[in-house]
Amino acid sequence: MSFLEYRIKTAPTGLRKVLYLNWPLVLLVTAVASVGFLMLYSVAGGRIGLWAEPQMKRFAVGMVLMFIVAFVPIWFWRSMSALAYGVAFALLVLVELMGRVGMGAQRWIELGPIVLQPSEMMKFTLVMMLASYYDWLDPKKVSRPFWVLLPVLIIVAPTVLVLMQPNLGTSIMLLAAGAAVMFCAGVSWWYFAGVAGIVGAAVYGVFALRGTPWQFLHDYQYRRIDTFLDPTADPLGAGYNIIQAQIALGSGGWGGKGFMQGTQSRLNFLPEKHTDFIFTTLAEEFGFVGAFSLLALYAAIIAFCVVSALQNRDRFSQLLILGVAANLFFYIAVNLSMVMGMAPVVGVPLPLLSYGGSAMLVLLVGFGLVQSAHVHRPR
Repeated sequence: MSFLEYRIKTAPTGLRKVLYLNWPLVLLVTAVASVGFLMLYSVAGGRIGLWAEPQMKRFAVGMVLMFIVAFVPIWFWRSMSALAYGVAFALLVLVELMGRVGMGAQRWIELGPIVLQPSEMMKFTLVMMLASYYDWLDPKKVSRPFWVLLPVLIIVAPTVLVLMQPNLGTSIMLLAAGAAVMFCAGVSWWYFAGVAGIVGAAVYGVFALRGTPWQFLHDYQYRRIDTFLDPTADPLGAGYNIIQAQIALGSGGWGGKGFMQGTQSRLNFLPEKHTDFIFTTLAEEFGFVGAFSLLALYAAIIAFCVVSALQNRDRFSQLLILGVAANLFFYIAVNLSMVMGMAPVVGVPLPLLSYGGSAMLVLLVGFGLVQSAHVHRPR
């Protein structure tokens, strides 16, 4: 045993938890968030108080929450999984009954001075609930039909409520994250093949029933699909956002135009430049090198999460970490596909970069759960 290992093993419990933290993950998360602060400063035209400063304050609060969650034993979060899921589900129901409407959607709820978006909470409480379920379930029963039905209901119930808001992007995220946890738990491939067939039939039904009283999606969601398929058909209307985003992405070239020199964002051609389309500003100002560097940071975060899961012998912790990593991956994949014209615009922010409170705070709490599993894993 080395001197450092001896000092760690004999340190007080509180200090030992600090030493056991996954510090590379903390540094990577801070690095990505710092890139976000710079981009929010840039798109605000050099005004730090408009978007960057509020985002810094939220990040500071989120980091405090992350450390608090990290230092609480993982068994506590396992025992709280059902309660956390139930609270998030109840808040989704309240959104339907008395939620605040904004930008044509009813997604927020006011609890005194706090404005919450419960669908963001559900992304991680759903993962906690599924991880707890499969930790309790005998591994031999994982693929039996009866024991597959319950997690499917756990996933579908909040997804339907979120879809009613309407919030197609978060609905896709819930389905994808839930499926990822089920896959990691060992559910048979045949179930996923069956779901793929159902999804194919549903996609056909979406287009076949368009214009009828039984159409699946709202009219604005159909317009998003039309825009995705052919944005040039309405370049000054529904296709404007995608076209301007693609211009910004392409104009950055290899090295970019320079910090705060992006004409698409500075001249307000870019839509939602501080939220959903912030990646296009980064690509315009820092080019391929900057965009690739950001993706490398994201990949490193996901890799550290996966390695932490593989090192952990606790089933709940493994599934929880992999579920958080899957959530982050789908966040990134959906947003980048959206801004590059590879998928319809569904309003999914880029994690740690896009301006917003609920998404950042909940994501940092999710990383706190990852840290709790890492700190308290059997050694």
